This record gives sequence, structure tokens and C-alpha cells, in this order.
Amino acid sequence: MNNTQQGNSFSSSKKKNYYFPLILITSLFFFWGFIHNLDPILIKHLRSAFHLNHFQASLVDSSVFAAYFLLAIPAGMIIQKYGYKTGILVGLFFFAAGCFLFVPAANTISYPFFLGALFVLSCGLAILETAANPYITVLGEPEKATQRLNFAQSFNGLAASIAPIIGGIFILSEEPKSQEELAGLDQAAKLAYIHAETSLVKGPYIILGAIILLVMLLFLFVKLPEVTESKEKSTKNFLQVLGVKNVGWGVLAQFFYIGAQIYIFSFLLVFAEDAIDMKGQEAKYYAGVAGLLFMIGRFAGTFFMRYISPQKLLRIYSVISIILSIWVIAGSGISTLYALVAITFFMSIMFPTIFALGIEGAGAETKPASSLLIMSIVGGAIIPPIASKITDISGNIHFSYVVPLVCFIIVFLFSLRFRNKKPSL
Repeated sequence: MNNTQQGNSFSSSKKKNYYFPLILITSLFFFWGFIHNLDPILIKHLRSAFHLNHFQASLVDSSVFAAYFLLAIPAGMIIQKYGYKTGILVGLFFFAAGCFLFVPAANTISYPFFLGALFVLSCGLAILETAANPYITVLGEPEKATQRLNFAQSFNGLAASIAPIIGGIFILSEEPKSQEELAGLDQAAKLAYIHAETSLVKGPYIILGAIILLVMLLFLFVKLPEVTESKEKSTKNFLQVLGVKNVGWGVLAQFFYIGAQIYIFSFLLVFAEDAIDMKGQEAKYYAGVAGLLFMIGRFAGTFFMRYISPQKLLRIYSVISIILSIWVIAGSGISTLYALVAITFFMSIMFPTIFALGIEGAGAETKPASSLLIMSIVGGAIIPPIASKITDISGNIHFSYVVPLVCFIIVFLFSLRFRNKKPSL
């Protein structure tokens, strides 16, 4: 990947200054990974508290990832005009604000309020990802950009292994009451129960919001390396940028990949309950293992890319994900849960690799291309409700994994676009 063509470079004399900024930027990958991987716990908990069907529960994902669609282009404009640091600060502010909004959401016992809090929080995440993903690719040697991004994304995976267990301990402290048990309560007792259930989410989000405010203050006072921008500026609008090199294909692949990833992670606990009647207190450990495999996959992928080109590794992993998805659909028993968990290892490199390949050679259009690739994360708002609707209609959650199967096929087709490309990343 030749980022020198993008006009982004650092003088060799500044290399010694990379390390602390890289640590700070990498911490952001951990934090948004943590908050995203609380979503499966939140979906399981709110589904029980408000007695939601699968489609209604999937609106948690829709609220989160609609923000990426709406904020990616404005975020790109903020970064283009004011720089990466300003974009990061604005993103952290919305991130913290959304966390604190969980308090009034719980107090009012309102599912739409929870969705609104998630939307505000995710506006911050959209801005952060729009800034941090391209910034990490230019914060160092251009030829190691993809490896650097995969390494940073590995801490997203670390968060994915921790968040479900921590969230499960604090939010899924006990199994929810059944419909029959609730039916035996009077209206006042029922409201008191729902209020107690929704209040369980306040603590983790208040703590996280406070931590994000501290991180925001740290970024405010730390000097980040300036990117030396080329005098060449983008002359294309966002639609025209889709036609630049690999950008359009990258946006398409990222849309479907993110949809698959979000559905697999968000509904893993629901799958365990529906498919094999596993309780949430046990299933949270499978969610933790899934996050751990996702993290290991990121670190392993970074290592493998020393010997295998990113595009070839993407191709191999997408084929394995297709095979495992077929087993989730056609199989039965706990082996299908094992297959679902295993997919997370092979999904691990897909986002950063699609992102890096998508902006490769975009030149002056790198920033708008990055915004479009972040914007494509809206797949996480659209794909899970489609898959969830299949479950509600068919009454069989296995059938819904036809949707991730199709998504992985599209990622495979994207990887074939680079089959004749010599390894250069």
C-alpha cells in the first residue's frame, strides 16, 4: 500500500515520537470495541425486560449503526477542515454523552430512550472511527499500514473478549422472569420489576462515560504528530469517489461484512437460548470466547500478513466463514454454537483489511474514501433486522444465518478483485 501517493508522510526524525500517539489512538480501538460488545448483553437484557421479539431487539443494532451512516460524511468534513485531533475530541464528547444518557433512559423505563442514547453514543463512535482508522494508517511507515491497522484493531478484539463477561456479571446478574411469572404480578409490581431490570445497565455505562471523559482530557492536552498533507486536494464529490480505484467495491464489501459481524456477535446469546436452550449466565462465557477468538485472530492475522498478502488471507478466511455458516444453518445442537463462535476468529481481519484495500491508491480522495467506508458500517443497522425478521417468520433462528452466509460470499468476491495483485502491503 503506497500511502506516499496520498501525500501523507512523516519525516524520519519524528519516528521516535510515534509511540505514545500510537498508544493513545490504539486505546480508542479498545474503547469502541468494549462498548460495541456490550450490545449482545444489552440486547439479551432489554429483550427480556421489555419482552421484545427478535426484530424489535435488533433495533439496538439499527440505532447504533444508523449513526455511522448519518455521521460518516460530516465526520469526514470535520476532519478535513480541522484535523484528526479535533475529530477525535468531538467523537469522545458524543461517546461520553451517550453513556450518561443511559441514566434517564433507565429511570423513564423507555426502550425508545435507550435507542436514542445508543444513537448519540454511536455518533461519537462514527466520528472516532472515521478519524482513527485512516490516521493509524498514516502514522508510520506506509508499507506497514495494513499491519498497523490490524494490530490496532486487535485491541478491539481484546475488548470483545472482556466486555460480554463484565457486562454479563453486572447486567445479567440473574435470569429474567418468564412471561408466566410476569403475568402473576400486578401492574405496580410489574413496573417495579422492569425498572429494576433497566437500572442494572446504569452502572457500567456511567463508569465507561467517566473513563471516556478522562481520555478526552488526555487527548486535549497531548500533542499529536501532524500529517504533512499534499497540496493536492480532492476535486470529487462523495459519489464520484465511489468510482475511484477500489473504493466502491470496498464500500460494498464493508457494508455486508459489518452486517454479518454485528448479527453474529449481537445475537450469539439469543442463538444460544433459542437453539440449545442455554441460559444467559452460561452463554456469556461463549460470547467471551468469541471475543477472545476475534482478538487472537487479529493478532494472528497481523503475523500471517508477514508471509501471506492481506488480500489472499482475506480470501482464505472468507471461504472458511462460508463453510462454518453453512453448518450453523444446516446443523443442530451445540456444535452449531461452536461453529458460530469459530466464525469470529475468521472474521477478525476482515474490517481492517477491507478498509486498507478499499482506500489503497485513493490519493487525494483518501479522506472522503475513508468516510464512505465508515459510512458503509450502516450494514450493521440493516442486516441484523433482516436476519431477525427471518427468525420471527420461520420460528427457527438457524435459518437466519443464510444472511451472514451471503455476506461472506460478497467478501470473498471482493477478495478475488486482488487475486492477480503482487503482495505489497
